[in-house]
Amino acid sequence: MIQVKDKIYYLGFRDWELRTFHGHELSTFNGSSYNSYLIKDEKTVLVDTVWSPHAEDFMRILDNEVDISKIDYIVVNHAEPDHSGTLPRILERNPDITVICSVKGKDILRKTYHKDWNFRTVKTGDTISIGQYELMFVEMTMIHWPESMMTFVKGPNVLLSNDAFGQHYSGESIFADECDECKVWAEAFKYFAAILAPFTILIRKKIDEVIKLNLPIEMIAPSHGVIWRKEPLRIIEKYALWADDYNDGSVTIVYDTMYNATKKMADAIAAGLVSKGVICRLYNTSVADMSDVITELFRSRGIIVGSCTVNNGTLRSITAILDEIRARKFKNKIGGAFGSFGWSGESPKIIFEELEKAGLKMIGEPISVQYQPEPQELEACVQYGKDFADHLK
Repeated sequence: MIQVKDKIYYLGFRDWELRTFHGHELSTFNGSSYNSYLIKDEKTVLVDTVWSPHAEDFMRILDNEVDISKIDYIVVNHAEPDHSGTLPRILERNPDITVICSVKGKDILRKTYHKDWNFRTVKTGDTISIGQYELMFVEMTMIHWPESMMTFVKGPNVLLSNDAFGQHYSGESIFADECDECKVWAEAFKYFAAILAPFTILIRKKIDEVIKLNLPIEMIAPSHGVIWRKEPLRIIEKYALWADDYNDGSVTIVYDTMYNATKKMADAIAAGLVSKGVICRLYNTSVADMSDVITELFRSRGIIVGSCTVNNGTLRSITAILDEIRARKFKNKIGGAFGSFGWSGESPKIIFEELEKAGLKMIGEPISVQYQPEPQELEACVQYGKDFADHLK
């Protein structure tokens, strides 16, 4: 148990070995943590728990540091199992604990654990006095589940922010200012791009709402990753930036290839972009980490996708990345499509139409090559990159 501020303690579980999250959807190359917080005031409050695979370790921490029979409240900021997974174990030991959550949180917890615990529901602006301190609740609907909320501890002015402002990162400290800052910010950006990007409209509204509450935030303690105690409002400022149709002006080219014809096209398009001074990245989606690709697509102003044609369609990794692009509802991005083929040649057209449906402004016509590209066809790809670069401006 580590003291965060007076009467507030961290007692989560840091998983150094974790490499995937949300099943196998999200890569976590720097591990992650399941952050739980204990407030020891006149009332004893536990805020969130940990995922059930780590329940034994967490219960051991509680038994060493806290008398479970004396816990008055458990605040469930988020009902997702990685946050609420140890609730049943704790409430078996002390069923008199009051479980504080949103109205939708109560419904989800009931349907997840099939228990009718001693619930107390709250909404934005509701407060509970726990002695010297007071808890204030802020609903975070659909950021990123319908029942999500944050808890602000008045007095020490700590925002227990749930999944907002977090990272999948297990560093050398629980505090951001004692960790590798480059890694922390890279993981915070990846977390936003991979998990929260589909909700940017809601995030913009929620940030405005939180600002209007005029909370004197001195520390932000999320449910994953490290705690922001030095200039904590910087992460809120970054969320405001990232949620505002963010891009850095670069281009990401993603492709899949069978016999390197499409790869040669991708390299030539990149050469055209670079000749115009555009920063670009290339990913072969059959071997690249999907979470990293999604992060770079979020970062980019331009997205160019290519695949050879197989069974009258695209290769499966490109089908998957097109689904991811559509799900993230990108705004203010331009797109392009290319690919090679042997006889039928549908892939570039399919990619073009899917990117257009996803809301990208498509540039030119899809470019295609039959079998292996000839020198003049590769030069046409270079020119395509140059023309694309002109549209970026």
